Amino acid sequence: MPFLLDLAWRDLRASGRRLWIFVACLVLGVSLVAAGGGLYRQVSDALRNDARLIFGGDVEIESPSPLPPEALAWMSQRGTVSRVIELRTMLRLPDGRAQLIELISADGQYPLYGQVELAPAGPIEQALAKQAGSWGAAVDGALATRLGLNAGDAVSIGDIGLTVQARIVRQPDRSLRADWGAAPVLVSEDALMATGLVQPLSRVEYRYRVRISDSDVGSAARWRDAFMAAFPALDAEVRSFDERSDRMAEVLGQIASGLLLIGFSALFIGGLGVANSVQAYLQGKLTSLATLRALGLRDGRLAALVLLQIGMLAVLASAVGVALGLGLALAGAQLAADRLPVALLLGGLWQPALVALLFGVLTALAFSLPALARALSVSPAALFRGMEGLALHTPRRAWWLTAGMATLTLCLLVAVLPDPRFGLAFVVTTAALLAVLDAATRGLRRLAARWQHHPRLPLPLQLALAGLQQTHSPLRTALLSLGSALTLLVACTLVVMTLLRTVNDTVPANAPALVFYDVQTGQIPLLRESLEATPGLQDLRTAPLVLGRLSAVNGEELRASDNGDRAREARDEHKLSNRAGNFDDVIIDRGAWWPESHSGEPLVAMEDREADELGLKVGDRLRFDILGSPVEATLAAIYSQRRMQSRLWLEAIFSDGVLDPFITRHVGAAWMPADQTLGAQDRLAGVAPNIATVRTESLLRETRALMGRASSGLAVVAGVCLAASLLVLASVVAASRSRQLYDATVMHALGARHSLLRGVLVWEYILLALIPAGFALLAGSALATGLLQWRLDMSPAGLYWSGLLTALGVSALSLGLGARYLLSQMRLNPAMLLRSGG
Repeated sequence: MPFLLDLAWRDLRASGRRLWIFVACLVLGVSLVAAGGGLYRQVSDALRNDARLIFGGDVEIESPSPLPPEALAWMSQRGTVSRVIELRTMLRLPDGRAQLIELISADGQYPLYGQVELAPAGPIEQALAKQAGSWGAAVDGALATRLGLNAGDAVSIGDIGLTVQARIVRQPDRSLRADWGAAPVLVSEDALMATGLVQPLSRVEYRYRVRISDSDVGSAARWRDAFMAAFPALDAEVRSFDERSDRMAEVLGQIASGLLLIGFSALFIGGLGVANSVQAYLQGKLTSLATLRALGLRDGRLAALVLLQIGMLAVLASAVGVALGLGLALAGAQLAADRLPVALLLGGLWQPALVALLFGVLTALAFSLPALARALSVSPAALFRGMEGLALHTPRRAWWLTAGMATLTLCLLVAVLPDPRFGLAFVVTTAALLAVLDAATRGLRRLAARWQHHPRLPLPLQLALAGLQQTHSPLRTALLSLGSALTLLVACTLVVMTLLRTVNDTVPANAPALVFYDVQTGQIPLLRESLEATPGLQDLRTAPLVLGRLSAVNGEELRASDNGDRAREARDEHKLSNRAGNFDDVIIDRGAWWPESHSGEPLVAMEDREADELGLKVGDRLRFDILGSPVEATLAAIYSQRRMQSRLWLEAIFSDGVLDPFITRHVGAAWMPADQTLGAQDRLAGVAPNIATVRTESLLRETRALMGRASSGLAVVAGVCLAASLLVLASVVAASRSRQLYDATVMHALGARHSLLRGVLVWEYILLALIPAGFALLAGSALATGLLQWRLDMSPAGLYWSGLLTALGVSALSLGLGARYLLSQMRLNPAMLLRSGG
């Protein structure tokens, strides 16, 4: 073994430069796998470690009204309690500007975990205290920057004026949706009560957070269950931090599985480059291998020699890929740390690094075995007959070994993914893709055979069609590598273009310019009077909004259910309205709307997510608890939201008249020119400060910024996959260059002109560019259309041209460069046929 190791290393140093494509393909694929795994591990470990900090406590009880004294006494005996009151309202500036905020009260125990960092630095109690007759406020840093607020500035909220005492630099429990919705403003509880915004039936959330002394796993869940058992009739949502952590872990696992699969796809594409690079390398070693066999070196030791070279290069290339991937993961995690109040942990990075390294080595071995076995089939007799045009075969045993290695790799892939369903889907999709590509290759070769002798086709095209039918033709590899990468690129292009069109054109054209919340019934005339003064007002619609809880299904009390999820569902508060208030235009999936003139038994339609969680079916009898009164209705339909075009996200819609006894407040929407929204928002905030207004343009601005970051990420991923596919094509050119030049030399010796041979090569590469581009357009369009319609209820209709331009442009550029290289190498000399084989 030391002899073989020394020989392998010396030979690799002498001729290993020809394996640069092998190294580059592994580096790209492994780097994406390491980056995806490293980013997931850092963020998930950090969120798991700081779950209590983000959640705000171990347990949270959310109620629309203050908890009774006996519940507070029970909680205080079993932990430290902090009460936080939250409501959405408008912050007004002296110049008349207004901005939607999340007003939050902070008591003496807030926050239970972590600290609120302020600028200027100081204790939160001091910043919120009443000084010189004015209550203090701490304003979210992003909001302060947007409004130009500094310490000492005066603002108004509700009925009182406040002084900005500090900016919030870091808030442990800051909502992840704060940048989209309402930024937080912290005040004392006395200041919040003084605003006059806390009124009967106002939309106010009382959050009681509890910190318990027992830090064991499951202690928070036991505390939650004990509280629910002690107060079963309490109308409050009770959640533990591990529930939130589990939900976040599930979402993160799905995102990470998607990222890892993209990395594994790039590694799979790179594996094709590995195979071709090894084949081209060993093609140049056939004389040496035949000589060694003639000198008595057995196949086992020959195989060990080449496998040692492949293994050494694979480990080195994978290690470089791991280093690059972990660097990308650290950069991405740092960006995430700027938006998440967590401290990143580096101790867990060894696991994704080891996984990426292992998969890099396994991929190199799996894709190298057929080429190795094929090269080892060379006979010493070839030393006398010449190596050019030599036909080699891959033994069946090598294919079995390759299949075993591939099966092991795929099993490990399913095992290491956070969500194994993604792994199984990847395996099934890969198998289906290989089957489709094999069928497409066979079909294209039959089609080429049929058209090969068509009299109207030029002779170079006929010869190119004949070349596609050869077993050594790069058609299959081009379809698999470039076709796969272009499919991903086309799909990403269509998804991004569709989202941009929706955000820039569809939503602004259909969505209201302003959306209103917490409009009291008596304020509707004031709302209309204030907005009708706006130039260009097109429409103003209001809808009742009632809050209630689903308490029973077909007579079964949800709170008495043995299923903990169903019991907790009875405590979840739902947004309810009537059909007249359905200006989200939800889509009925099951059942049907009742007639607009319906005046019979109460009917209700439920959102699909809520209905599916409880297993509801059309015709079920439901009972809701609304303001302490039971309301029964028959489930007539189940609907889905319009995703990005939804504004209210109602959980249930009742037939008209059912909710009338409970209607005390409304929501609304106004359609007007975008340049009039700021003035309308400021006027409304001046006369009705309790009405919260949201400008659609501000949401779209944040959406565009998020999509810009997502598009950049998709471009990087697609670019890496494309680079891997280009390397594969370079390996195809390298592997087939000897055969193509040999065939061209034979034809030249038989009388074919140089111009004819160049024409054949040009036509062959034109076909190799068009075929993968066409496949990628069809597959990528189908993938993007299915994803958009399934998850976002959108259609890329009218944008397929962007996918076509992407596929054709990239395919033509990459294969054009390959054809240019081969044309520069066509220095044909028939005498080479007599000298070949040395």
